[in-house]
Amino acid sequence: MLDPKSIPALFDLSGKIACITGASSGLGRRSALVLAAAGAKVVCVARRREALLELQASMPSQCAVVDHDLVDRTGLKSLSKKVAEPYGDPDIIVHAAGINTREPADDITPEGWDITLDLNLRAPFFLSQYLVPAMQAKGWGRIINFASLQSYRAFSGGLSYGASKGGVAQMTRAMAQAWSAQGINANAIGPGFFRTELTAAVFADPERSAQNAQQTCIGRNGELEDIDGTVLFLASRASDYVTGQVLMVDGGFTAK
Repeated sequence: MLDPKSIPALFDLSGKIACITGASSGLGRRSALVLAAAGAKVVCVARRREALLELQASMPSQCAVVDHDLVDRTGLKSLSKKVAEPYGDPDIIVHAAGINTREPADDITPEGWDITLDLNLRAPFFLSQYLVPAMQAKGWGRIINFASLQSYRAFSGGLSYGASKGGVAQMTRAMAQAWSAQGINANAIGPGFFRTELTAAVFADPERSAQNAQQTCIGRNGELEDIDGTVLFLASRASDYVTGQVLMVDGGFTAK
């Protein structure tokens, strides 16, 4: 017989350590709040220290902050050591940092391309690579990447961003193949249109925002709390047999 107490225990993150990049705003900030509420000690990473300190003050449990620019190719190894200093090596890494320049294909520069691919694709892989050995030693870990609608759909002004997010989807599958047999599950969340700093330009256009809402099966754009259950599921024991997947949290946008 199933013990009713076993269900909440599946989602309990007490004793776990989570690192969240892009934690100063948007879905990264929300992810940090959710994991902390579930009992995890969280280490929040972003460029803007003031925003990180504000988040730290609002946390219900232990929270440390590390200000770091993930575009810096030379700093990821040192970052992997910094995030382990407050509480120990992370069990969970959430890669929520990202950039979308929304440039037409004809205007993309090599510099802009490199920044987009560096932040959205290279940083999640190499930071994970540095953190995986400690997860392997524990025999348990969670890698949560952030994919996108543009992992599967081409949007105007989204060539470099779409290329990076298509890469995230395949990287997630490859991470799962490489590390899941050692207890480290890798999955990705594919958000629809949520009102964040990254999508400010979209929501500033009421007509475009309404069109996006109509494209969903549910009939509305996402609210920050819509991501809570997915983050907690993928970070916890509840997803023990789920790996290599991109879970679209888009109100059914990609179903139509």
